[in-house]
Amino acid sequence: MKKLPLLGDITPAQFLRDYWHKKPLLIRNAIPGFKPLLSYDALTKLAATNHAESRLVTAVDGAWVMQHGPLETLPARDQKEWTMLVQGVNLFDAKADALLRQFRFIPDARLDDLMVSFATDGGGVGPHFDSYDVFLLQAQGQRRWKISAQKDLSLVEGLPLKILANFQAEEEFVLNPGDMLYLPPHYAHDGVAIGDCQTYSIGFRSPSYQELGENFLQFMADSIDLPGRYADPDLEPTSKPAEIPRAMLAALTEELNKVRFTEDDITIFFGEYLSEPKHNVFFTGPAKPLSVGKFGEAVMKKGLSLSAKTQMLYRGKNVFINGESFGVGKADKATLELLANHRRLEPAEFAQASDDVLDALHTWYQDGWAELG
Repeated sequence: MKKLPLLGDITPAQFLRDYWHKKPLLIRNAIPGFKPLLSYDALTKLAATNHAESRLVTAVDGAWVMQHGPLETLPARDQKEWTMLVQGVNLFDAKADALLRQFRFIPDARLDDLMVSFATDGGGVGPHFDSYDVFLLQAQGQRRWKISAQKDLSLVEGLPLKILANFQAEEEFVLNPGDMLYLPPHYAHDGVAIGDCQTYSIGFRSPSYQELGENFLQFMADSIDLPGRYADPDLEPTSKPAEIPRAMLAALTEELNKVRFTEDDITIFFGEYLSEPKHNVFFTGPAKPLSVGKFGEAVMKKGLSLSAKTQMLYRGKNVFINGESFGVGKADKATLELLANHRRLEPAEFAQASDDVLDALHTWYQDGWAELG
């Protein structure tokens, strides 16, 4: 891969080898001339809706207060020390989605969302750490970042935010529009606005193994097949009726040990899990969808693009889209891999699609998962 100005003129391979999960990287002028993709009014309008996750953080007399959206009212613009956070802005704005996609040198399975933070002078969310990697891109004004590799990550108890109890800054930077700071997981940091300020956070998915394990067992519940019912024809009288019989436990252990998880089971679970839309994501199909024949003609002229809200992944013969999965043959796999990797099909690429792929694409188009053009 080529060197990327976005990464300070190093290659993605160099970044992943030297910085990813390891140490911070300050990138001056990562995106020259960068300006906010949404105006303040557009951002506040989005924060006031039910379908966007938002939070308001204020520091009142030194006490932290957090309010969850929808945020129908906000403090005055000239009031200091408040911050509005809007999650998943890439789902609602094409330019924000395009910005997020600049980071696709990281697999889509890890790339999460773009959060926009607007803060007035002195605003921030306190010294804290994230459990995931994050790029902090300055979009408007300035923000002073203090960071630390400290091992003490204990938190102040009783607060609505996870504030570090003993933050000790080791480095300090002031970021201007277009500057970007990368931080690995569990790296302590504190960002404070200098005047009105917008910061864009590109975050990455890092689910806990506990969360994955719980969801996997729920996923497997529908596929476990253990025929028969417990029986004990050789049961003998007991003088301890409250004690669970050893033979009963042994029989249960033998049956449960028959449950086996294959790599294919785990692949299908993980693909569906990673592509499942978040709870606040809704799709809207065209008001007057084209018939499958007219749809095919339209794609041959205009091409087809995935909706910004659609997550499409694949592994081996399995394709995953918005929490659903299916197996495909070699020829269809080539077409669907193009769509997943480029998030669109050009007319010429669509020409190789089978009738099965055409039917699937038409269904996704009707459901609002994909769009003409």
